[in-house]
Amino acid sequence: MNRLLSLIIALSISPLLFIISLLIVVENGLPILFKQKRVGKGNKLFWIYKFRTMKKNTPNIPTHLLKDSSNYYTKVGPFLRKYSLDELPQLINIMKGDISFIGPRPALYNQKDLIQKRETKGVHMLKPGVTGWAQVNGRDGVSIAEKVELDYYYMQNKSFFLNLKIMFITLSKVIKAENVQI
Repeated sequence: MNRLLSLIIALSISPLLFIISLLIVVENGLPILFKQKRVGKGNKLFWIYKFRTMKKNTPNIPTHLLKDSSNYYTKVGPFLRKYSLDELPQLINIMKGDISFIGPRPALYNQKDLIQKRETKGVHMLKPGVTGWAQVNGRDGVSIAEKVELDYYYMQNKSFFLNLKIMFITLSKVIKAENVQI
């Protein structure tokens, strides 16, 4: 169901995907997509796809570790991040079966503390998602310990209605650009 729905969404928003791709290419050339190693279900590594929001020569480190990250963004980058449009290529990851729409946000391969805490709680056995309970309850503003507790709550209470609630809260937060650190 996730795969079919992601294909339908990708096709229906293809004009938007084309426009974003064109803006990236015109400003800063190829590649359009940024890929990053992430941790999936059972700690299996996979490549997650995003629209590229940083210039080509940006060091491959987390944005918050850059001295002045504003020097590295493309002109359209902050807007794409603010409204989570950079996440749209993750429809590819859903089609491939790497992630779902809803689940714990996949950790970076080098976030050892988060990976270990998720293993302790059993959360690592859930398929990660584009959005999840921790995302809608603080996103970038929660600590790793809080994130794992929120992911654990999701694992214990996972249901169609909780997923629906997460989806509606996500849409609301994306529209309002809440809890986004750029």
